Amino acid sequence: MAKLELKEIRHSFPVKKQLQPVLGDISLTVGEGEFVSLIGPSGSGKSTLFHIIGGLIKPTAGEVWLDGKQVTGEKGLIAYMPQMPALFPWRSIEANVALGLEVAGESRSSALEKAREWLPKVGLGGYEREYPHVLSGGMQQRVAFLRALLSPQELMCLDEPFGALDALTRLEMQAWLLSIWEQNKRSILFITHSIEEALFLSDRIYVLSNKPSTVLEELHVPFARPRTEAVMLEPAFIDMRQHIQRLLRKERANV
Repeated sequence: MAKLELKEIRHSFPVKKQLQPVLGDISLTVGEGEFVSLIGPSGSGKSTLFHIIGGLIKPTAGEVWLDGKQVTGEKGLIAYMPQMPALFPWRSIEANVALGLEVAGESRSSALEKAREWLPKVGLGGYEREYPHVLSGGMQQRVAFLRALLSPQELMCLDEPFGALDALTRLEMQAWLLSIWEQNKRSILFITHSIEEALFLSDRIYVLSNKPSTVLEELHVPFARPRTEAVMLEPAFIDMRQHIQRLLRKERANV
């Protein structure tokens, strides 16, 4: 059974007294312990899809199913990591990490204990009592990811979390994310504009069209795990990257 299943999701926004369709007909799944990426043109509604999954927006049509239950419009069922870390500057690093657990009803002392246990595992030992402004961009992203990871919800939705990082830090964070995910195998739905990132991280990739978005193609990524950056030099990796590039270039030409 799929952890997440989207069934024929459609959505439109009112623009100048008319409805502007953003999502045309999206059906996809994320299995238990699976890493799935969404990639598509800018403005194709990927973030809107996350808002629908999280219950912040009710779709114009279609259904969201989680663990075999219809949950369209219900909030609090996913762990979410936005494009920017969104850390609270007045809370310490450990308090930021503990926030998701506290919101879910866990006691502050228990939540902080778990945060202190995990921070050294992600390379942030010694920063527990510091505040976000002392951390680099990559370190702040680790805090945001750990906050989502420790939240009790099994499905994690990551909205282009590394897009604002420089190229080297982005590569380091990708490898770090894989190493942490391999230990936990949470179900992940990941938005990215980087074809290489999607291929490096994912079990499957959905390539979306221009809005109103539909699924152009679902790709199964064949590379064995655990993965290293060396996989990016393999001929099969390069072929898949070029295939996705052709799909997206064709969409751009159709704008």
